[in-house]
Amino acid sequence: MSVSTSLQSRRLPEPAAMLRLIKPVTWFPPMWAYLCGVVSSGAALADQAALVVLGVILAGPIVCGMSQAANDWCDRHVDAINEPDRPIPSGRIPGRWGLWIALAMSLLSLAVGSLLGTWGFIATCVGVAAAWAYSAEPVRLKRSGWWGPGLVGLSYETLPWFTGAAVLAQTLPATPVILVAILYGIGAHGIMTLNDFKALEGDAQMGVDSLPVTLGPEKAARVACAVMLVPQLGVVALLIAWAQPWHAGGIAALVLAQVWAMSVMLQDPRAKAPWYNGTGVLMYISGMMIAAFALRSLEVL
Repeated sequence: MSVSTSLQSRRLPEPAAMLRLIKPVTWFPPMWAYLCGVVSSGAALADQAALVVLGVILAGPIVCGMSQAANDWCDRHVDAINEPDRPIPSGRIPGRWGLWIALAMSLLSLAVGSLLGTWGFIATCVGVAAAWAYSAEPVRLKRSGWWGPGLVGLSYETLPWFTGAAVLAQTLPATPVILVAILYGIGAHGIMTLNDFKALEGDAQMGVDSLPVTLGPEKAARVACAVMLVPQLGVVALLIAWAQPWHAGGIAALVLAQVWAMSVMLQDPRAKAPWYNGTGVLMYISGMMIAAFALRSLEVL
């Protein structure tokens, strides 16, 4: 069934399809990063519980959900090749409903972001703009295997981390917090590259130059591993310099475990990339929270 035919098969979207459109499984990384920012701020958490809860909801279901809806709308022709059972190409979200949902959630994101103060609103504006820049023409940074994953990594990890710290402190976060947030955002570029393996055929046909398409699966996987490892080693070095050896040691141990997982994944990158996303990525985000507690120790000194 063609995309145009399937889109005409319904007039109203299925409720279950609308939930699938905003992909709850993708909400966790920015929610976790926001919590890392909250912890790293050094602020008293009990006194600002409402800001913590509201920020987590904004980072995950609202902004990330909006970005997924926007991406699926802009990718509906690619998805017809890669995953024709998705809500839009399957016709369960017909017509322009996918676009309307993405636009409505963009406005909702800005409205909720305004409740988090100046820093929260500014960060939300950046997140909404990044989501559309990634997916929509004429910018469509997704076409680049370098710029696209880089933007997503910074949006999923650096931006919510920065937002959590800024909202709780109600000021620009300290330099160590910003540096660590940036490093983990850069490292997430590698995670996003591994995520591109599942769409290799459709990306190649539709002119999306992901690294698996341009470099081939094996080389792209090695690049992804290097991009994930180097920033984490940078975090370890910074924590040692900031007199946080125990936290640095914990992250270093997780990095070594990731090296083992990478060695398994590199034996067959296409087949084992999903496995790595369930093992190595868990170690990556665990290191993020350890780093957040190390930064909190610096803030409360």
